[in-house]
Amino acid sequence: MVDLPLHPDTVAVHAGRSDFAALGVHAASLDLSTTNPLPDIAHGGDSYESMATGGHPLPEGGNVYARLWNPTVARFEEALAELEHVEAAVAFGSGMAAMTAAILSHTTAVGKRHVIAVRPLYGGTDHLLDSGLLGAEVTFCDEGAVADSIRPDTGLIVLETPANPTLDLVDIAGVVTQAGSVPVLVDNTFATPLLQNPLDLGAALSLHSATKYIGGHGDVIAGVIACSEHTAQALRRVRAITGALLHPLGAYLLHRGLATLPVRMQAQQAAARKLVERLQGDPSVTEVFYPELGDSRRLIGRQMRGGGAMIAIRLAGGYAAAEALTSSVRLFTHAVSLGGVDSLIQHPAALTHRPVAPEARPGADIVRLSIGLENVDDLLTDLEYALARAEAAAGALR
Repeated sequence: MVDLPLHPDTVAVHAGRSDFAALGVHAASLDLSTTNPLPDIAHGGDSYESMATGGHPLPEGGNVYARLWNPTVARFEEALAELEHVEAAVAFGSGMAAMTAAILSHTTAVGKRHVIAVRPLYGGTDHLLDSGLLGAEVTFCDEGAVADSIRPDTGLIVLETPANPTLDLVDIAGVVTQAGSVPVLVDNTFATPLLQNPLDLGAALSLHSATKYIGGHGDVIAGVIACSEHTAQALRRVRAITGALLHPLGAYLLHRGLATLPVRMQAQQAAARKLVERLQGDPSVTEVFYPELGDSRRLIGRQMRGGGAMIAIRLAGGYAAAEALTSSVRLFTHAVSLGGVDSLIQHPAALTHRPVAPEARPGADIVRLSIGLENVDDLLTDLEYALARAEAAAGALR
């Protein structure tokens, strides 16, 4: 990259490509090698040890083996780190693999057992923490209770903002202040690096399910964490031991996806805002969840640069209306996940948040929408049709 202050839109296009001219190429290469020739035993062994313990390959020793390192993955990591304004990023085979590595590297790997988790969280994260599978003891709380929940053995604080599925904004800087010396991990999936940079606010790790907006086309499963180089070394060590490295084809697609992330996010956010305005006036909708509404508005501009493209709604007709709505849409796809070019609709309590403890599970009357790149008037027409059918279905049960 040129050594000038650049707009994030420009960084998204050029990040990870600064050596292209010297290489004489215009597109990134895709390295699918699973193993690499060794110059000799000594240098190859030194390089292997460096990567297995979280470092980089040694120039004189080579990449050795793809479970430890891949140049296509490394190029994507470099690009993502630039967008997040940090030293390093570490890519994994899924968002949950990334979260697992973050928890392990900050708890049992360093002699700590306690994690604080600010609810609400993505259902998979909540389930992982609540399961005890990683040997961590977890305290779930709201953002105001973080300081009171810290113990001598607290190794990590986990939060998600905007939260899944209610789109609540958590004050990152406020949690960091409460955390003191305890590192804070922010799940930044809904915001993306274009709308929010948690490390600029004091967080230690910014995690993305890159499956979502960063990939953007529903064809890659991946996770990535932006952090300091010191933290990256610990994450890479866990990744090497557990075999959680992202496949190079996925990294290639994600790096390509970064270039269009700004235009996709801008268009999707604009459509979401129009849909929010329409949904607020619908009598079958009792509440609209969106970061630019309610108390969360105080953090727009200070923490998050816009509300994003996720919406949740509470339906007057309860579960019956939710069931009818999700089965009546014709343009929205009834499916889990989010952040792609096509619009999705799903029922969190029945699907993504089903493993969550009942007291923390979203209501059965809540439906989540991921807004894509379709014409917004077509999306409005589809929702109006489906909401009318939902209201009729709920009315028939009264």
